[in-house]
Amino acid sequence: MTAERPPCDFDAPIPPEFIGQRLDRALAAMLPDYSRSRLQRWLADGDLTVDDATPPAKTPVVGGEQVRLRVPQTADDDTVQPEPMRLNVIHEDEALIVLDKPAGLVMHPGAGNPDGTLQNALVAFDPALAALPRAGIVHRLDKDTSGILVVARTFAAHRQLVADLAERTVKREYEAVAVGVMTAGGHVDAPIDRHPVDRKRMAVREFGREAVTHYRVIQRYRAHTHVRCSLETGRTHQIRVHMAHIRYPLLGDATYGRRLALPRDASEEFVQALRGFRRQALHARTLGLIHPVTGEAMRWQAARPADFQGLLDALAADASAHTR
Repeated sequence: MTAERPPCDFDAPIPPEFIGQRLDRALAAMLPDYSRSRLQRWLADGDLTVDDATPPAKTPVVGGEQVRLRVPQTADDDTVQPEPMRLNVIHEDEALIVLDKPAGLVMHPGAGNPDGTLQNALVAFDPALAALPRAGIVHRLDKDTSGILVVARTFAAHRQLVADLAERTVKREYEAVAVGVMTAGGHVDAPIDRHPVDRKRMAVREFGREAVTHYRVIQRYRAHTHVRCSLETGRTHQIRVHMAHIRYPLLGDATYGRRLALPRDASEEFVQALRGFRRQALHARTLGLIHPVTGEAMRWQAARPADFQGLLDALAADASAHTR
């Protein structure tokens, strides 16, 4: 009789897209919530297996190998230190936390941001989160994007929500201000990958990962458009890259944007309002998902932050002042 296999925190085959790559690189892409050094350590220790074995990290991928991970419950060298911080919690239960992230807050420690991150704050808020990948963070927002996100409180909830993201049952809507006046809404279906030269940026590339963004016009102004964007996929910088790709970059986006658009005869007050908005005009407004324990369909909204609402007010006032 075959012994029952212990439950895994991750159990999936290596996709064909990684054929020929080093095993550790494929594992890092499949399990992006963990550092490559940590994955290599778990592989050596047997917590991470490939076809029930622990091959060397440099082994070439043939495709279809079954990757299984049982996350150790003990702390290791990558432990994130707790840092008490005020969190705007919208919903909390035994399985998940939904919160409203302010612009300027980095999601997790990394190069240039060793501490003071949301992950540090979450470990202080609930020490049990230290055992979960990225303290339970299921999806990410850029540092200067504000708004709603979900954090899992158990391995089971994390596993289910990550699977739901992959199955596209998690619904995310954003509000943005684009530079330029759009005539209508639409969608962008364009693959995204790392920029071929600047590795800190993303770009639309022919052989990148599938990426689909839908956008709808909320309000047109003299040189800008307030839009609602919904995601089918969740690639890094997706909305910012896609909107720039169709030549409507987000206002304030220093990475993918262009020169400040100043409408003709703009007042000095309005010019200062535009120049004073020093982040990409992007806010994660709505999150909808199936609760990983109860199966209930749930939906939450994060109110526009003061700077985003102030920007919309300034755009509206400028448009009104020039209406004939």
